[in-house]
Amino acid sequence: MTGKILVIDDEDIVRRSCSRTLSPLGYEVRLTQSSLDGLRMIDEEKFDLVLTDIKMPDMDGIEVLKQVRDKFPETKVIIMTGYQSVENALKSVQLGAFDYIEKPFSPDALISSVSKALGNRKGDQ
Repeated sequence: MTGKILVIDDEDIVRRSCSRTLSPLGYEVRLTQSSLDGLRMIDEEKFDLVLTDIKMPDMDGIEVLKQVRDKFPETKVIIMTGYQSVENALKSVQLGAFDYIEKPFSPDALISSVSKALGNRKGDQ
């Protein structure tokens, strides 16, 4: 499995967990705790997938999703949240999120969502 993934989450444990789960599978994983830094990174380099938390101090994940979808429509976005709500899930999908996963999520749930997102992009699933 390959692909370049950006993880945007203000919780260090979530960022580290995503990296520890995805890097051994061959994904190139970049991490940031700031939505604004994440958007800057996306402007500077191409990512296949963005994993973003929905609740962050500087900008919420819905706004990150909107900006990524506007500027880089080929980049998939998966929303992560500890605030389970049907409204947030529906809004995320309506705005173009590939998936919505609830924290805490298992490594298997993360791998499944990421591989579907990148597999569908590459047309091999």
